[in-house]
Amino acid sequence: MGSTTDVIAAPAPSPARPPRRPPGRRMVSWLDPLMLARTGVRAAISATIGKQADRRLLDALAAPEVEPCDFSVDAAGKSRKELWLDYVADLGDGWDSTYAVAQTVARPTLTVTDETGTSYETHGGEVLVFGGDEVYPTASVKAYDERTLQPWTAAMRGQRPPPHLFAVPGNHDWYDGLVSFIRLFCQGRSPAGWQTHQRRSYFAVKLPHGWWLIGTDMQLESDIDQPQVCYFQEIAKLMREEDRVILCLAEPAWLVAQVRPPDHRSYLENNLSFLEDQVLGKKVSVFLAGDLHHYRRHANDEGRQKIIAGGGGAFLHPTHVPRKEAPLAEGFTARKCFPSAKESRRACWRNLGLVTSNPRFGVLTGLLYMLLAWALAVNIGSASVTGAVGLVVGTALASPGITIISALVILGLIGFADSRFGRWRWLVGLLHGLVHLTAAFLIAWGVAHLMSSAVGLSFRNPVRDLISAVLIFAGGFLAGPTIMGLYLLISLNGFGAHPNEAFSSLAIPDWKNFIRLRIAPDGRLWLFPIGLRRVPRSWKPGETARDPEWVPDPRDRRATPPALIEPPLVL
Repeated sequence: MGSTTDVIAAPAPSPARPPRRPPGRRMVSWLDPLMLARTGVRAAISATIGKQADRRLLDALAAPEVEPCDFSVDAAGKSRKELWLDYVADLGDGWDSTYAVAQTVARPTLTVTDETGTSYETHGGEVLVFGGDEVYPTASVKAYDERTLQPWTAAMRGQRPPPHLFAVPGNHDWYDGLVSFIRLFCQGRSPAGWQTHQRRSYFAVKLPHGWWLIGTDMQLESDIDQPQVCYFQEIAKLMREEDRVILCLAEPAWLVAQVRPPDHRSYLENNLSFLEDQVLGKKVSVFLAGDLHHYRRHANDEGRQKIIAGGGGAFLHPTHVPRKEAPLAEGFTARKCFPSAKESRRACWRNLGLVTSNPRFGVLTGLLYMLLAWALAVNIGSASVTGAVGLVVGTALASPGITIISALVILGLIGFADSRFGRWRWLVGLLHGLVHLTAAFLIAWGVAHLMSSAVGLSFRNPVRDLISAVLIFAGGFLAGPTIMGLYLLISLNGFGAHPNEAFSSLAIPDWKNFIRLRIAPDGRLWLFPIGLRRVPRSWKPGETARDPEWVPDPRDRRATPPALIEPPLVL
């Protein structure tokens, strides 16, 4: 062992330069071929096995109690006069977006201003609700830890006491059969210091002044299973006639059929009506849902609210679909969206730079274009475009390889075309495929023409072949994503098709939002919709123990502070 003198005399290590960005993950790249394949397999397995082994039935047997969590009284048993809650949905994607929301929620107090300049002081919720899709792209213990727990743990450090946590599962939480979700949120654990109470994937919480918070699980086949029905029927017996309900759903049943393909979950509204009329026996005052990654509110003349607030950290979804919204039941009409339809339409133009946000998709198209060029295997460099076309057609007719590859490309893109195109879907996919094939031919012709005229090498020369392959790959790397981006731009802004693909491909981290709720001493419910127009991109370590682990770098001048999306709603 070294002496004390040796230890003292040892030179102190030079302080490491503090990182300007935490060691986190980027936004999910939804056009990454490998990621899409893995997610597709997990989704297929979940759908297939889940139909035969509904995890909710097993959990109901393991946790038969139906007593709701009672937050109408405090720890001393005294009636609460006031309670603050936070609702955050669709989180666990990129670090910047997820952490920016978490840090805002974690503040003990937050002063926000609405469009009129009026300021309101809000308090961090004692109850925190995760409204669905707590992690992307698929659920696992590792994914939850890296994409959800780590940013939220860092955000809560040095702030207010950890809140009581309740969680609603979304379809991405179901991709491992709900195993990781149950382990994290339903077994009495304390992830990130939170206090969890629910023992099933749905819950009921009694709140002050006759308010109730209900969280459902309708993901599997979009149904409400019998044990869940029995659970909420028992909860309904505890409600008084004048009590009011805040209902948390994984998907907005009132709008999902209009923004998803026509056959997508059209029966969600039937389940919702059944829950209101036959199970709870009363109309819901406030509906809260995620799944669509933006803020959108509908209301009727009775003051009932249907709010989509899926801005907890996932990529942005467009708000300019549906192009013309069909009337909603019970007189609900659109009141506010964030971002606006105009801003959403403008953001769609980013698809023209798709290669920058999805470079791995460019690798796929580069390889595909190179494969098509090799399948031609003709010297078209010295021919004109017209002559080259003749050579290509002749080669295609004589070569089953090029015919099969071309047919697969076209059939794949016909299958990719949105069902919103209706009977024109096959034509849209055919034209999309022909544009890619034409681009591959033009790139191959251009490279061959360049090599034959500018390089003094014979056609069979290996060096020439290698250079040609690299150039064709580079052309496909740039042209393929650009054509796809143009297709998505025209489809969405022109025809209202491909809203999910056109915006998931962009992985926009901005336009985040969450709902802060306050049950006031007079029994009224205040809803504060809080938005972050642009989240920080640069961070620095917190300087004191009272700071969160990371704070925004003041040099990131484009980041915007949290503000009210619209004036508070009072019920």
